[in-house]
Amino acid sequence: MCMPKLTEAQRYEKLREQLADLKAGKEVEARKMKTILTDVQLKAINDKWKEQLDLREKVKAKTKEQQQAAGYKSKREVQIEVYEDTVHALDPLTVLQNELKDKEVKRAKIYMKSYTTARKEGKERHQAESIANNDLTRAHLQRFDGSDRKFRNKRDKEVHELEAQLKKQLGIKDTHDEDET
Repeated sequence: MCMPKLTEAQRYEKLREQLADLKAGKEVEARKMKTILTDVQLKAINDKWKEQLDLREKVKAKTKEQQQAAGYKSKREVQIEVYEDTVHALDPLTVLQNELKDKEVKRAKIYMKSYTTARKEGKERHQAESIANNDLTRAHLQRFDGSDRKFRNKRDKEVHELEAQLKKQLGIKDTHDEDET
């Protein structure tokens, strides 16, 4: 079983979280770095660390002041430097715009594939549109006909409202649950 691919927005948030952890002095596991950073960025960390090791061989410093004057950096400082460069290179607005564009492209592809398949099978235009919109609903994307299909019937809507009231009274904050309904 393989892990789902991270979106750019999720990747950006994970980068910021890991950078905050590094700055706070927490250790970030290598496998977490490998999932978030690209091969080029991982290579940059390794190259900068090798430069530090070469610097330490060439310039011998015994005290902290001598080490700072020589430009010594710890492995964590090298990682922070690469993370900061990566976060600054990503513009959050561009990341969100790209994600929205990708979602719209996916939505259009699903709709057109379903619509054309239904038309080839001999379905009428309104039937093909309905089939295509139903496929968008299954994919958890907004339908082109504009209808909201969150609730199947009146009872489902009442149950959902009751659940929301109970969660509010009990102080439960579960946004993931609301997304699946």
